[in-house]
Amino acid sequence: MNAENIKGFLSAFEKDCKETLLPPEGGLEAIGQAILPFELIRGTRGYLERIAHQVNGAYSNGWYDASAVMIRRLVETLIIETFEKHGMANKIQSQSGDFFYLSDLISCTLNETSWNLSRNAKQALPKLKDIGDKSAHSRRFNAVRNDIDKISPDLRVVVQELVYLSGLK
Repeated sequence: MNAENIKGFLSAFEKDCKETLLPPEGGLEAIGQAILPFELIRGTRGYLERIAHQVNGAYSNGWYDASAVMIRRLVETLIIETFEKHGMANKIQSQSGDFFYLSDLISCTLNETSWNLSRNAKQALPKLKDIGDKSAHSRRFNAVRNDIDKISPDLRVVVQELVYLSGLK
């Protein structure tokens, strides 16, 4: 076998390995429901289901910062979905049409009187934001399993309420 044949073989082998060993382009579904019961999100929107899989999958793999950031993203997205469902997206947008940052989204959600957010959800929203912010923005903070475990009940309450308020279920 000459050098040219070896290069061709290695190139083909490398391509086969990438296609075989890497996860599919669209990602994988989480194995299990470590943090967020998938039933809360199932049948809503594909992008919400993918975020839920990433929340659970990152947790199951011990990637707690990734899980916290995806929790933050899920909460943010569900708040936007809720305001849009009620025809009030303009309440959470700047004059240029950009949605507010999560802190302002949460403030608007807590102050909105068109729906009755439970006391538990009102108390939980800032906690979910806090861990997501630390994991996304703090250079020296690394989430550990207990950080996510502590907010798991809060996550369940907030997600379930916002899914119903947004009319997704």
